[in-house]
Amino acid sequence: MKELEKGLRIRIRLVGLLFLLGFMLVGVRALDLQVLQGNEWAERAEKQHQRIVPLTPQRGTIYDRNGAELAVSVEVDSIYAEPRKIKDSAGTAKSLARALDLSTKAVRTKLKGNRNFVWLKRQVSPKQSAEALGLGIDGVRKIKEHRRYYPNSGVAAHLLGFTGLDPKGLEGVELKYDQTLLGSGGFLVTERDALGRGLGSGAPEVQGASRGHDLYLTLDKNLQYIVERELAAGIKKARAKAGTVVMLEPSTGRILAMASQPTYNPNAFAQHKPSQWRNRTICDAFEPGSTFKVFLMAAALNEAVISTTQKIDCESGKFRVGGKTIHDHKPFSKLTPLEIIKYSSNIGSAKIGKILERESFYKYIREFGFGEQTGIDLPGEQSGLVHKPARWFEVDLAAISFGQGVSVTPLQLASATAAIANGGYLMEPYVVERVVDRQGQVRQIHQPRVVRKVIAQDVAQVVSRMMEATTEDGGTAVKARVPGFRVAGKTGTAQKVDAVTGGYSTDKRIASFVGFVPAEAPRMVMLVTIDEPKGQVYGGLVAAPVFSRIAAQALQYLKATPTQPVSPQESLPSLEEIYAEASARMPIASSAVLTEEKATGPRMPDFRGLSYRRVLQVMAERGLNISFRGQGQVVEQSPAPGAGISYGAPAWVKLAPPG
Repeated sequence: MKELEKGLRIRIRLVGLLFLLGFMLVGVRALDLQVLQGNEWAERAEKQHQRIVPLTPQRGTIYDRNGAELAVSVEVDSIYAEPRKIKDSAGTAKSLARALDLSTKAVRTKLKGNRNFVWLKRQVSPKQSAEALGLGIDGVRKIKEHRRYYPNSGVAAHLLGFTGLDPKGLEGVELKYDQTLLGSGGFLVTERDALGRGLGSGAPEVQGASRGHDLYLTLDKNLQYIVERELAAGIKKARAKAGTVVMLEPSTGRILAMASQPTYNPNAFAQHKPSQWRNRTICDAFEPGSTFKVFLMAAALNEAVISTTQKIDCESGKFRVGGKTIHDHKPFSKLTPLEIIKYSSNIGSAKIGKILERESFYKYIREFGFGEQTGIDLPGEQSGLVHKPARWFEVDLAAISFGQGVSVTPLQLASATAAIANGGYLMEPYVVERVVDRQGQVRQIHQPRVVRKVIAQDVAQVVSRMMEATTEDGGTAVKARVPGFRVAGKTGTAQKVDAVTGGYSTDKRIASFVGFVPAEAPRMVMLVTIDEPKGQVYGGLVAAPVFSRIAAQALQYLKATPTQPVSPQESLPSLEEIYAEASARMPIASSAVLTEEKATGPRMPDFRGLSYRRVLQVMAERGLNISFRGQGQVVEQSPAPGAGISYGAPAWVKLAPPG
């Protein structure tokens, strides 16, 4: 009996222990689910009765060096539907299609099924939004999104780039700094039941939205406009195919202006060919021609293989090298190094190249940054092409000495010239000065960076003096002169390679001029290239005058003091003229945005009393492109309110502080 009782007690204890272990396991699991994983399961439960739709982020603003807005994000309406709530979808589809300028078939397809959310059309015009919502259809709503807008139309288009609908950056600074500019778009959240049907009022709620960081560029909007205007005029006059201008600050590497032609309007980039989006200053490589002679001369002087007083026989205009005959544009006898640069002698350069020899010349070519990327903070930069000296025959050394057989980008050529202008230092070029967050705190600042020391300062000064001689009487660049200032530079005229034959084209050339001003204390280095000019094809006749016109206005704008007397025939433009020209209007943006104005053309809104930001919003809504003068509120405008705006005609607003 005692043994039976003892066995029962053991069994009871074992069962109790099992119950205790089970209870403990349940408790631990409950603790894990309700406490340790409580937030995760709560989120899962929330997601089961919420519809979450991602919205476009608000990108940060891009400013020029003076704080002028170059790219902004403005609020626009996007229209969506809740098909579950919409009845009579056939008739509804027809009405919505008419209001939103869509096909009835496309709208009908979107409204089919039992979905709780579908986009009808994103980033619509105010008129389309009003008409769609004015139909009073239950289940058709709007939400505010952000659209990228470029208030200066095509100004700096290739440098800025553009964005897609996302809005992800697709070109230029917008692409390179996409993650910096891109904020969080947040989500459109609507409640639904277990069957996916909307709950309550169905009013949408936007959560998690935040704005991206702002960028301040090294670019000056007014200088950029001057550059683009004069480049376009130069290309038109030369009846050329394309062209580029790079303007940079030699002491720091800051890009002051960067232009390519043909250009495009980033507000309507899809209406332009992809070839027009290309930033030719960093993406296109070309043979530099005679502009390359200054780097040969700098290398030879730095290696002390020639002297400034040495006389080099230029063979009266003809010289045989490696079975080929080299020609000068006119016969020369004996020339000093300065005269070789001044008169641009191919034969004199070829002989200096032979004295320097290939290994040493190649070393300096690479030291000046040719054959490698400059490191600029823009996407798509090319390296150009410089073959190893082991592949150079005698004729190759001669050709490279005067700029044939190598290819460079416009930015490389401008950057290398800046190394001569600043005393021998190759600087890394850059376009973004600083990154600022939405609280106004500087998150990142770009400091000027020396890549390497290339030549001695005294050598740089000697080469600078040689380049200055090209703009003096008898030189190849007299048309590059700027009233009141000493100019140093070098012309170039290079034959283009024929894509069909593989040889040099007989009639296609790239004319160029690269220089800096004032020569004694350079404020800017500038390269001008004109691609395939007709008639006059030489750099001194085609590119140098463009340099002169840009530099004259830029120096006035920068308030540089003339160091040379200015004759009455060489008057400098006034600051008022420059500001007026910089404010004069670029062509009106594409009217495709304004479907309601296709027939009559755009008309000038009444901007009086509006703020800068509000004017930008109206411009985006109406598809206009208006010039700004000043800051504050609009006190004056042209044309008058309600007047028509002709294509290409000036349209501007003047702002002043309240009171």
